[in-house]
Amino acid sequence: MALVLNEEHILLKESARGFLDEKAPISEFRKLRDDKNQDGYSKDLWSDMVEMGWAGIVVPEEHGGLEYGYVGAGIIMEEMGRTLTASPMLSSAIVGATLLAKFGNDEQKQAILPKLADGTLITALAVDEGRHHAPKNTMLSAKPQGNGYVLNGEKTFVLDGGVADELIIAARTSGDKGEKSGLTLFQVPRDADGVSVERTVMVDQRNAANVKLSDVAVTGEQIIGNLDDGYTALEYGLNVARACLAAEMLGGAKQSFEMTLEYLKERKQFGEIIGTFQGLQHRAAHLFGELELAKSVVLKALSAIDEDDPMMPAFVSLAKAKVSEVMQLATNEAVQMHGGMGMTDEFDIGFFMKRARASEATYGDYNFHADRLARMRGY
Repeated sequence: MALVLNEEHILLKESARGFLDEKAPISEFRKLRDDKNQDGYSKDLWSDMVEMGWAGIVVPEEHGGLEYGYVGAGIIMEEMGRTLTASPMLSSAIVGATLLAKFGNDEQKQAILPKLADGTLITALAVDEGRHHAPKNTMLSAKPQGNGYVLNGEKTFVLDGGVADELIIAARTSGDKGEKSGLTLFQVPRDADGVSVERTVMVDQRNAANVKLSDVAVTGEQIIGNLDDGYTALEYGLNVARACLAAEMLGGAKQSFEMTLEYLKERKQFGEIIGTFQGLQHRAAHLFGELELAKSVVLKALSAIDEDDPMMPAFVSLAKAKVSEVMQLATNEAVQMHGGMGMTDEFDIGFFMKRARASEATYGDYNFHADRLARMRGY
C-alpha cells in the first residue's frame, strides 16, 4: 500500500472528525474530569459511536461487524486523539475484538463478537503486572485443577478494566518468568468468583484498573488461542494495540501543533505577533517535519497489519517509538510556546502533555520499542 489514504479512507477521516468535533470536543473530556465520572467515559457518546459502526470496525462481517481493517481503525483513533475522546474503543472494539476474532474458538466468537459489534459488551486485556510493560514477565499463575485451571495473581494498568464485562487475562501455565513459552490467554467474566477490580485514574484521566484474581476457576473452553502458546496471540494483539495507540498519539501531537500555531498567530509580545519571531518559526518547522515522519510510520504500521506483512512487528515498534518521541516534543513545545499560560488549567494544552506521558508508557515506551526493534534487526 502506498503511504497515502485512498478516497474511502479520506471520507472516513472527514466523517470521524465531524462527528467528534460535534459530539466529543475537548470540553466534554474536561467535563468528564471535573464531574469525576465513575465510568470514565460517556455511555451516550459510546452509543453514538456504536451507531456509527465503530464498535465493529475490525469485527468480521459474519459476526455483525464491518471488518474494515486496521488502517480504518487507526484513522478513527487518530481523530479521537485530537479531541482526547474517552471510550472503550481501543481496549474493546480493537484489541479485544482482534484477539477473539483471530484466536478465539467458535463458541467464543459466536457468543462475544456480535456483542462487541453492537456495543453491549466491553472487553479489556490484562497483561502487565508491574510498573513497566513486560509481557514475558507474566507470573499470574494458572494451575491445573480438575478439567480446568485456577488463576491467582494481579494485573496493573488494565485499560477500561473497571467497566469491562469480560477480561482477557495473560497467565503462566508453565515455564519461568521471562520466557515466551508457557503463557496462555483466558477469557474471564469480570463478575466471576474471585475477581476483584479496583478502578484507577491515570494522570491523563484515561480509564484503567488494577485486577486481582484469587482462586478463579476457569475451563479449557475459556482459553483464547493455544495452551502454553498464548504469547503468539498476545503479541499479535499487543501489536494491534500499539499501532492504534500510536495513531491516537499522532492525532494528539497534530492537535497540539495546530493549537500552538493558532496561538503564535494571535499572541503579541513587544508589539509584534510572536509567530513572526524567527526562533519560534524554526522550532515550528522542525516539529512539522517530525510530524510528517510520524504520520508515515504510523500508516505503514497499520497497513502492515492489514497486509499480513512479516515485518509488521518491526514497523509497529518503529511507529510506537517514533510517535512517543514526537508527541512528547509536540506537547513540550506547545506548552513552552504558550508561555506561562500553557501551564494553567484554563488552557487545554496541558491535557495533551499528560496524555503524551501516559500513552508513551502504555504497551511499551520509547526505550522498550527501540530495544525491541534493535533486537529484531540483529543488534
